[in-house]
This record gives sequence, C-alpha cells and structure tokens, in this order.
Amino acid sequence: MYRSIIRMAAVAALVMAVALPAAAQANVAVIDVQRVVAESDPGKQAIQKLKVISDAKVQEGQAMQQELATLQEQINKQRFTVSEERLAEMTKELEDKNIAMRRFEDDAKRELDEARRRELGGLEQQILPIINQIGQERGIILIFNKFQSGLVYADEAVDITDDVIRQFNTVQ
Repeated sequence: MYRSIIRMAAVAALVMAVALPAAAQANVAVIDVQRVVAESDPGKQAIQKLKVISDAKVQEGQAMQQELATLQEQINKQRFTVSEERLAEMTKELEDKNIAMRRFEDDAKRELDEARRRELGGLEQQILPIINQIGQERGIILIFNKFQSGLVYADEAVDITDDVIRQFNTVQ
C-alpha cells in the first residue's frame, strides 16, 4: 500500500513536470516594444515627427555654428587691423554667441526629450490596450517587455510582437 502511494506520487510528479512547462509556456509571452514602435504604421509616423523636429534643430544649430565660425574668422583676419575697442566688441559678440549656442543646445535637447516623451507616451497609451486584449484572448497571464524586463532568453514561439504590430496597424 505504501509503495502504491509512492508510485502514484511519482507518476503525479512526472505528469506535473511535463505539464507545468507546457502550461507555463502557453501562459507567458514576450513583446519587443521597440520593434512595435519601429515597424508599426503609428510608430513610423511618430518617428517621422521626431525626425522633423530633430532635423529642424540640427539646421538651426548648424546656422548658429556657421555664424560663430564666420565671426571667429573675421576676428582672426582683422585682429591687427582694427582698433582694440572694435576687437573687444567683436570678442564680446563671439562670447555672447557662444553662450547663446550653449543655451540653444540645452533648450533643443529639452525640447527633443519632451517631444520624444510625448510621442512615445501617446504610442504606449495606444499599444497597451492591444497587448491587454491579446493577452486576454490567449489566456496569457504574464507578458514581458523582451529587452527591458531583464529577460535573457525567450523562445520565439512566445513572442507576440508581430500580432501586436498587425493589430496596431489595423486600429489606426
């Protein structure tokens, strides 16, 4: 009788060992959110908006850099031909433009960071309901962000990224 119970416990443990990984695999999924942003239509639109803003700031910065270079060149060429007073004015103007350039760079970085937060935050608000819906439809109990969760390995069979992209593209 005692041996029979041990055999039944061993069989039950074996069944659990085989069934548990299959159940866990069916109830766990991963998603590559970066890929959703890069490959979905709304994500591409957000990236394009950010690129337009970034390109405008780069152009503005390049124009300021050109002004600085022109003024520096003018100072170097005229250093010995203008009065000390005029040279001091030009040097002060160069310092002021350098300060303005640093301020511009700081402001541009802040603006770009805010635009990135706004655009990506908006995408997140649109993507989360889709992830939740797919999770509920498939009976998934855990969905991990593939590269931001500390996950080091996931079988491609549990990756739902393509499904989220497909559904996200049809929502728009």
